[in-house]
Amino acid sequence: MAAEIGYYSLILALVLAIYQSIFPFIGASRNDERLMATAVPVAQAQFGFLMVAFFALMYAYIVSDFSVENVFKNSHTDKPMIYKITGVWANHEGSMVLWVLILTLFGAAVATFGQNLPALLKARVLGVQGTISASFLAFIVATSNPFIRLSPTPLNGQGMNPLLQDPGLAIHPPLLYLGYVGFSLVFSFAIAALIEGRVDAAWARWVRPWTLLAWMFLTMGISMGSWWAYYELGWGGWWFWDPVENASFMPWLAGTALLHSAIVVEKRDTMKVWTILLAIIAFSLSLLGTFLVRSGVLTSVHAFATDPERGLFILGILAFFVGGGFALFAWRAPAFKSGGMFAPISREGCLMLNNLILTVGCATVFIGTLYPLVLETITGSKISVGPQFFNATFTPLMVPLLLLVPLGPFLAWKRGDLAAVAQRLSAAALFTAVILVFVFAWVEKGPIMAPFGVAIAAWLVAGAVSEFAFRIGLFRVALMDSLRRAVKLPRSVWGTSLAHGGLGIVVLGIVAISAWQVEKVEVIDVGGTMQVSGIDVEFVSIEPRTGPNYKDDVGLFRISVDGKLVTEIESAKRLYQVPVMATTEAGIYSFWTGDIYVTLGDKSKTKNAWTLRIFFNPLAQFIWFGAAIMFAGGAISLTDRRYRVGAPRKKGSKKRAKAPAKEVPA
Repeated sequence: MAAEIGYYSLILALVLAIYQSIFPFIGASRNDERLMATAVPVAQAQFGFLMVAFFALMYAYIVSDFSVENVFKNSHTDKPMIYKITGVWANHEGSMVLWVLILTLFGAAVATFGQNLPALLKARVLGVQGTISASFLAFIVATSNPFIRLSPTPLNGQGMNPLLQDPGLAIHPPLLYLGYVGFSLVFSFAIAALIEGRVDAAWARWVRPWTLLAWMFLTMGISMGSWWAYYELGWGGWWFWDPVENASFMPWLAGTALLHSAIVVEKRDTMKVWTILLAIIAFSLSLLGTFLVRSGVLTSVHAFATDPERGLFILGILAFFVGGGFALFAWRAPAFKSGGMFAPISREGCLMLNNLILTVGCATVFIGTLYPLVLETITGSKISVGPQFFNATFTPLMVPLLLLVPLGPFLAWKRGDLAAVAQRLSAAALFTAVILVFVFAWVEKGPIMAPFGVAIAAWLVAGAVSEFAFRIGLFRVALMDSLRRAVKLPRSVWGTSLAHGGLGIVVLGIVAISAWQVEKVEVIDVGGTMQVSGIDVEFVSIEPRTGPNYKDDVGLFRISVDGKLVTEIESAKRLYQVPVMATTEAGIYSFWTGDIYVTLGDKSKTKNAWTLRIFFNPLAQFIWFGAAIMFAGGAISLTDRRYRVGAPRKKGSKKRAKAPAKEVPA
């Protein structure tokens, strides 16, 4: 019964989405307030029906209803309950339901919390959002129905890919989808603005919180995926430039550029056309990622479907929205008037350069990801574009961007003073120089450019601290006055400083693990010891264990430094029963200097010895710690009154609000 309820909920949601994609536009064209107002309850009801469908599918997984084909193909009675639940979105059909659920969540959020949006703009935004959800609901119903019944009912299921049976996969896809799909709302605002023919500071104010929200979740989703690959796949790395990794990274780059360009639109009423274009590009790249992982053109642990027919359907959706969006942009964008002029040395100029570098970097990743696929389609030739290409092209582009990050907040709008900025950043520059000299003196091995990478990380962190210190007048006024200024600072300033500092921490982790990772592979007997970077790893014992749906050979390892026991960790060779698949469970212990990372390989055929692969990954945890700080910075910024949806104060208030204290511009 749950499957039927879920299926009919999808049908009802599709009907509502079709209504939402037509009648709000009609109401806006006729200026019919009642017809436009119907978009609000329709968007809310559509989200409600998607909730019913999603939880109906989840219920089928929880009770192991193998009469539902999707449950039969992706679950098993022996699976732990958490993986029965996460199995809902660990497959193509279920993940698409989650995708559209999040899509309708954003639409319902605008409908519910966008009271201050002009009626015409709100109706058109919800209309575009309804068109997107109608397209994907039609795709689900026509090609990817998760509620198809089987007869007769199988006694048990086929299980789920063992690599996906991990707590990290309970969090990674929903976060990633919140980022991907969040850009749909920014796209809807952009298309509505093109139709209406108006982009101004108020539009940018409404768009910025949704852009920031999508960027936050995409940042955390990418970070969680990297962390999962680090500890689950047993290869000791954090990023491999896999095409599916790139599929999520490209909209993040475009979204980061959009986030900064929207600031210029709001503050200076310029870069309007460019901001609209970035909004279309960010969502277009999100749709491209959806196509890549569901069309069968890529083979990856991250990919879902391998059905070309489904891929063609998604390609049609992609062509409609991307082609339609760019066509509308080409038609309407020339009518937008440019804003005020500004000098190259100004905050606008810095943000424009920021956008230029980010978009060129995004184009580099785009070409490196898609060129092999296009070449194979046209000529049949297969080539591999791997880390060497991206490291040689993308990394050099990011260096000037990272150097510019601390400068922007100190530059004035319209015309900046580089001498004044240099003075305010002198302490940060001195700190960076000291770090550079120290790293060169301390580190004997590794790439010659690695100390400069550490210096850039120090520059980012010191720049963020300097910006915050300048805004509160640290060392220039009394300490209590500085504290009072810190409390009164806009939360967006706190968030920006945290995000930029978090970026520096991420860069530090990336440079350290890339430059100074140490790897050793040996075949040793039980009781033997390996030493990596001054850390002793003793192979204590190995014993079999049985889990809910797998069997393990578990190795116990003692970690010692200078003869003193630090901890014990376990690494295992795991064999899943349904489906039959072997995995490696890494043992990881984090020192403040980095991770000791142990993986258990195959057993020797001639003696009681095993292959051990041990890494020392310097400062690896800084990558994910820094990403968490960036997310926290975005979350704090969202609490700023100016960034909330409907932030502009309503006119006509009877009581005049007390004028706020003068604030330093963000």
